Amino acid sequence: MPFLSVQLLELLILAIPVASIAWTVTHEDVFREPRDYCKEKSESLGALWQRKFFYLFTCEYCFSHYVAAIFLTITRFKMLYPDWRGYLVSLFALVWVANVYMGVFAHLRLDIHHERIEIKSKDLELQSKEEAIRSDRAA
Repeated sequence: MPFLSVQLLELLILAIPVASIAWTVTHEDVFREPRDYCKEKSESLGALWQRKFFYLFTCEYCFSHYVAAIFLTITRFKMLYPDWRGYLVSLFALVWVANVYMGVFAHLRLDIHHERIEIKSKDLELQSKEEAIRSDRAA
């Protein structure tokens, strides 16, 4: 087993693609149509397992568990323990760090969105003042 510091660094790095994939599938426009289909199915199907299956493609937290499990299968990354317990610890640690990353990204994105709205509002306000000045000069 590598040192704990190496394991933590690997965890922080592995969480980046997990967060990226989970966020992209559950939030970005490139997957909007399949996500909308899954959302509709998760709300309309009768069987509980069918609704939950489709719901996992609309929730970044839920979906990140599956992405993390795939990454753990590919990389064989284990934390603290050299056996199956290492995979279990890794799975939940990876999901947690990936969701911290997604939370930070969502917050940054919201701040950027608010800044854009504020800039647009100020631009419109400036345009209306300029139009008022022009109309005063023309009169």
